[in-house]
Amino acid sequence: MKTMDEELKEKQAMSLYRIILVDDEEEVRKGIIRKIDWSSLGFEVVGDAENGAEALERIEQLEPEVVMTDIRMPFMDGLTLTEKIRQKYPSMKVLIFSGFDDFEYAQQAIKLNVTEYILKPVNVEELSEILRRVKQNLDEEISQRRDAAILRESYQRSLPILREVFLNDLVRGSANTAMIEEKLQEYSVDILHAKKWITALLHIETEASDHPAALQKELVPISVRQITEDHLKDYCRFTIFNSSAGMALIAVIDEDNSQTGLLDRLGDICKECRRVLDVTVTIAVGHSCQELSEISRIYQSSVDALGYKTIVGTGHTIYINDVEPVSRGKLKFDNTDENDFVTAVKFGPEEKIRETVKKLMLRMDDAKVHARQQQLYMLSLFNCVTRLMQQYNLTTKEIFDTEKQYMDVPAALGKPEKFEAWILGACLRIHESLNRERDNTTKKVILEARRYIESHYQDPSLSVEMICRELHMSPAYFSTMFRKVTGQTYIAYLTEVRLQKAVELLNETDDKTYVIAQKVGYQEQNYFSYVFKKRFGISPTKYRGSQSS
Repeated sequence: MKTMDEELKEKQAMSLYRIILVDDEEEVRKGIIRKIDWSSLGFEVVGDAENGAEALERIEQLEPEVVMTDIRMPFMDGLTLTEKIRQKYPSMKVLIFSGFDDFEYAQQAIKLNVTEYILKPVNVEELSEILRRVKQNLDEEISQRRDAAILRESYQRSLPILREVFLNDLVRGSANTAMIEEKLQEYSVDILHAKKWITALLHIETEASDHPAALQKELVPISVRQITEDHLKDYCRFTIFNSSAGMALIAVIDEDNSQTGLLDRLGDICKECRRVLDVTVTIAVGHSCQELSEISRIYQSSVDALGYKTIVGTGHTIYINDVEPVSRGKLKFDNTDENDFVTAVKFGPEEKIRETVKKLMLRMDDAKVHARQQQLYMLSLFNCVTRLMQQYNLTTKEIFDTEKQYMDVPAALGKPEKFEAWILGACLRIHESLNRERDNTTKKVILEARRYIESHYQDPSLSVEMICRELHMSPAYFSTMFRKVTGQTYIAYLTEVRLQKAVELLNETDDKTYVIAQKVGYQEQNYFSYVFKKRFGISPTKYRGSQSS
């Protein structure tokens, strides 16, 4: 039976690392390619280039793991090429070879974190040994990324963060119900199999303190948490975590403790924080529940309880049942609900929209509230849809088949089934409209970019960054969208525009080749001739001659 490590090594041995050779002398490139048994060393030569400028295009197309480049080349030397590679592809290996045993070059290469520096003429044995080292280095890097022990260690380090994320999903109601027990066990959160659960929020008041024992502000939450854990650890099972509303607590009521006893302990925590830390802590306690899936509901009641501190004061516990009648029928569409709803409509997919609408409507059924309260809830959903339409300048005609369909909402408020169909249809149409608008916007931006290129192709310094500053876009997003819309890279498109303009000038003017080169954005006549020949198969001069004959 092969180990995981052995299987990984076999896979690495079967796959070849891609390498590109860059040298302005074709004979040198061919000589190196011919002399080396690349596959036996674990490599495949996927391409070559005559200079750094051409190499960048080849790198973008072929995505090699290794680049071997000469230092002295026209148009863009090896060190400049290496610098650009380091900026865009930091993990790519660069081997530099040169016929000049020059200390200054070597120094610059070291600063650019060049993998190897090789002197010409290239010795087959020396280069083979270097390639073996490079392959070993690449193998080790991949193994590290895939190593199970390292991944497990990384996972263990991430557990506190993952735990907090999950607990926040739990109290927001966005956790996968079927996975709750599994995740609690995975994160070692000991709150399963309870008689009932209670949630609370610990709010640290931000009042100033002149007490000599007062802690630094950033240490106060840690101390409050410690005091809370000390008071509860021998009384009940619990978990504490940071939520959007503050320090949150989920406590377990079993057979050997009580809700009243828990409230007493929480009151003691408030007193202890005042006595020891000189800090005012208010603890808002929500309703209890008998199902973990209802945690989000009782958590929201903790948030509601905290809102009463302006009425009943701070520095003690505020129990929701003391300040508000216990009602299973509490039904509200809060900011969290609105954010989830809007996110689903804006970004989808369609299944997420259906799921979100269904969840909101089921909540209304479960609440068992008076019809008037149901209507207020549905009206909140309707208002949210209206605000979305206003935000994106969507007309009723774009979203509804008829004006009457939009005006039918008041009647639908008395019929939840009819309202659900109405709200779902509206959400799906808004989603479709926003997607269509995003696509149109992208196409418009790329059209503007093409126009900008065609207006500024004469500028030798024209770059992606320059265009993105004009269009207020990030270079990465622009490059992706440009290729998606045009089917070409920015460089390829710019080159094509320049060459087509050059062809027009060759046909319509008597300008010298170097003049035409400058007019279409090339500072170097030789490089212009090189690019032109590469595109059309003949030099600019011969092209003009062929057109006149």
